Amino acid sequence: MRTAIKTKIPLLFLIAISLWWTFYYQSNSVLNDFGSANYEWLFFIDAFFVLPILCFVCIKNKKEALLKATVLCSIAVLVGSFIIPQTNKLIWPYLEQGRYFVLAALVLLELSVLLTVYVSIKAALNQNIDPDLAIAEPIKRYLGDGLVAKVFSFETRLWTYALFASRIKPERFNGEQHFTYHQKDGAQSNLLGFILLIIIELPIAHVLLHFFWSPLAANIITALTLFSLVFFIAEYRAYAKRPISLTANELIIRYGIYPPQVIPLSKIAAVKAHATYVKRAKQVKRYNSSGVPNIAIELKPASDGSDHVIPTIYLGIDQPNVFLNELKPRLAL
Repeated sequence: MRTAIKTKIPLLFLIAISLWWTFYYQSNSVLNDFGSANYEWLFFIDAFFVLPILCFVCIKNKKEALLKATVLCSIAVLVGSFIIPQTNKLIWPYLEQGRYFVLAALVLLELSVLLTVYVSIKAALNQNIDPDLAIAEPIKRYLGDGLVAKVFSFETRLWTYALFASRIKPERFNGEQHFTYHQKDGAQSNLLGFILLIIIELPIAHVLLHFFWSPLAANIITALTLFSLVFFIAEYRAYAKRPISLTANELIIRYGIYPPQVIPLSKIAAVKAHATYVKRAKQVKRYNSSGVPNIAIELKPASDGSDHVIPTIYLGIDQPNVFLNELKPRLAL
C-alpha cells in the first residue's frame, strides 16, 4: 500500500467510527436495545485503543504517529461529547475537561518546536549553506518527513522570506548556475501591485464589514486577509532570492516560496523554447506567473510504466536563451 494512502487510514477510521456511532447513539432500534444500551465504552474502545494503534501501525515516524494519535483522540473526545447521550456519560465529562490540558500541551510542544527550529534555522542561515536546506533540515530532524513536516516547512519558508529575506543570498543556493524569473513580464512588480491593493483595501473592507455585517466576521476576514498579505510579501521577496538552478546532474526548480522540484537531467527527454499560452491541466506543471511560459521541458515516462510523472513542465524565466544553451549540452552527455 502506498505510504500516502496508508497515513490517511487513521483519519478515515475516525470519520468512519464517528459516523457509525453517531447513528448508533442517536437511533432508537434493536441495535442499541431501543436506547438502553448506549454505552460510552463502545466508542471509547474504538477512539482510544484502536485509533492510536492504527496511528503507530500506519505511520513509520513514531513522533509523528504520537502527535497524530493525540490530535485524533482529542477530536474523538469532541465528537463523543456531541454524539453520546448525556445520561450515558460517566468517563466522558472528565475526558472533556482533559482535552484542554492536551490542547495546552500541544501548544507548548509546538512552541518549543518552533523555538528550536527557529534557532536552528537562524544558525544555518548564518553559514554558507543552501537556504532551503537550512529551513528543511531542522524541521525534518524534529518532525520527520511526513505531511506535518511539509506543511510546517512551507509555513517556515513563508515567514522566513516575509521577515528575514535580506539575510538570504541567492548565490548560497545549491547549483552551478542560477537563473532568475522575477523580471519576466513584470512578475515581481505584479506582486507588488497586489500587495498595495490589499493594504489599501484592508481598512476599508474591515470598517464596512464591521458596521454592515458583524464585528466577528470583520475580524475573521481581516485576519485571513492579513495572512494573504504576508503570503504575497513573502512571495514577492522570494521571487528575487530563490533561483532556478543547474547542477551537474539535476535541474532544481525553485519558484516563489513553494517547495523546490528536483529533476534529474537523466529524466529530461527534451527542452525547447515556448511562446504560447498553456492551459491548466493534470498533464502539465507551470512555473510562470506572468505572460506565457518561454521554456518547455518534456520528461521521460516513468520506468515502471505508471502515469504519476507529469510529462511536461513549463517555465517562465528572465533569460530563456541562456538557459537553453546551458541545459541542452548537458542533456546530450
